[in-house]
Amino acid sequence: MNISLKNQRIIVTGASRGIGRAIAKQLSESGAEVIIHFNKNASEAENLRAELSNPSYVESCDLSDVNEIIGFIPKLVEKYGPISGLVNNAGIARSAPDDLPTHEWVKIWQETLQVNATALGILCKEFVEHALINQNGRIVNISSRAAFRGDTTDYIAYAASKGAIVSLTRSIARHYGKQGIKAFLIAPGFTRTDMAEEILSEYGEAFALNDIALTELTKPEDIAPMVTLLCSGLADHATGASIDINAGSYVH
Repeated sequence: MNISLKNQRIIVTGASRGIGRAIAKQLSESGAEVIIHFNKNASEAENLRAELSNPSYVESCDLSDVNEIIGFIPKLVEKYGPISGLVNNAGIARSAPDDLPTHEWVKIWQETLQVNATALGILCKEFVEHALINQNGRIVNISSRAAFRGDTTDYIAYAASKGAIVSLTRSIARHYGKQGIKAFLIAPGFTRTDMAEEILSEYGEAFALNDIALTELTKPEDIAPMVTLLCSGLADHATGASIDINAGSYVH
């Protein structure tokens, strides 16, 4: 099966490193124009653009700032033209032990929900409004196994934010399917990224390895091919589905 994304323009959030970077590279290799979103890692985003063979673009947006997010998708459409796909990968995972003073715990909760759920919701809303014009568009939201099985007590906010993405994705898929919009959810398990290093240093690599059914941790490159397939149109009848990529650490 040859997957071609020729004539597609896809935005990938949090694409300067980790899972987003692997996704952007795979989409480009399959023929798509990629809009590389980043927050702070401008140099990494530019380095990625230099690596990609197809035309690609670099755009920043602070997902912790609602006012900056609102209008971001329309701005990109005006600048580059129609966008056929949105891959919501950007996210944060901050530890908030349950013995933290409540006001500190709430701050981390609010920051996590803002970036992982509220920002993603705004991006989805504005992308849907754009996609309805052409009656065509695909959304791939990167959630987590934590949305389904929960997480440790210090990452409750992370699990809750990723759980919100599940119902959002399913609602979009069910309501807008006949108008040409498809929405999918990918739920990775523990993946070897820079963001995961904090958790690995806290719990140890053996903790993560003991939790999975395979002999090595999932890499970002293990997730990217599925995103490419979902963006291609070859799997549109899976709209609304949640796809686990967690090395057998949670099966449901």
